[in-house]
Amino acid sequence: MAVDLSIVIPLYNEEESVRPLLARLFATLSALPQSWEVIIVDDGSRDQSFTVLKELAQGDKRLKVVRFRRNFGQTAAFAAGFDLAQGAIVITMDADLQNDPADIPILLDKIAEGYDIVSGWRIRRQDPFLSRRLPSRVANWLIGRVTGVRLHDYGCSLKAYRLEVVKNIHLYGELHRFIPALASWMGIRVAEVPVHHEPRRFGRSKYGLSRTARVLLDLLTVRFLLFYGTRPSHVFGLLGLLSFGLGLAAALYLSFIKLVLGQSIGNRPLLILSVLLLVVGVQMVTMGLLAELMVRTYHESQRKPIYFVREVLNGPEDLE
Repeated sequence: MAVDLSIVIPLYNEEESVRPLLARLFATLSALPQSWEVIIVDDGSRDQSFTVLKELAQGDKRLKVVRFRRNFGQTAAFAAGFDLAQGAIVITMDADLQNDPADIPILLDKIAEGYDIVSGWRIRRQDPFLSRRLPSRVANWLIGRVTGVRLHDYGCSLKAYRLEVVKNIHLYGELHRFIPALASWMGIRVAEVPVHHEPRRFGRSKYGLSRTARVLLDLLTVRFLLFYGTRPSHVFGLLGLLSFGLGLAAALYLSFIKLVLGQSIGNRPLLILSVLLLVVGVQMVTMGLLAELMVRTYHESQRKPIYFVREVLNGPEDLE
């Protein structure tokens, strides 16, 4: 049965946090007029988290628990929650008690204004400055510059989405933090609201500076998907033509030296470079054409839409 709200929470080794989290969350949701469900995805926890969740789920059918066979990562956990969600509004949050469930009505009020995504902004973030807040500020600035979707706090898990947004986003790698950027090509409206952030009470953070390289690589992926996902030949072809042009210019210069000036070119490194540039240029153009065929196959075989309609007035409703 469809509900109004779906709360999606990834969880990994949070046995001490589960009970107080759900107590606070249920208290907040019970005060709302909307119907709701809570979906917790146990990402292969090695402690007693699932045992506690199983006990709580038996007492309330609105609590749904998904248990992974092993640790697949937060992105996979979000994807599983989104697949199971039925609510018209999907809200995500962390399981470590640092997100405050009392902020959920604030997100819903903003969604009601017509926004498609409302992101939490941890203004007074309760994390170490050098290891967490400083890298996060740099990453938020960089993500905003690269994707064009500017948020103060991409890393805040407390977000609200309309169901059609999460159902049309395919997550892999560690792309969960880029959902607002990935969804931007759909023409969504994004807002940001200040939310509370509390010190971690139990355990330790699962994230650190080691994520930096992976975030940068995922950012390159997002940039490519946003601007060249449906026209890959524009990037591969441009690089190929540039390489081929430089190689051709070098080859013409060497031909002039050989044929007009009569100088030997066999021992010149420029000869090897020109041949390499020509070959790479042809390969890049060919790669772009193959990528175009793959994109066409992807869209046509899965009937993947290349546009999304917000609403239709006096027209067929199946376009929405």
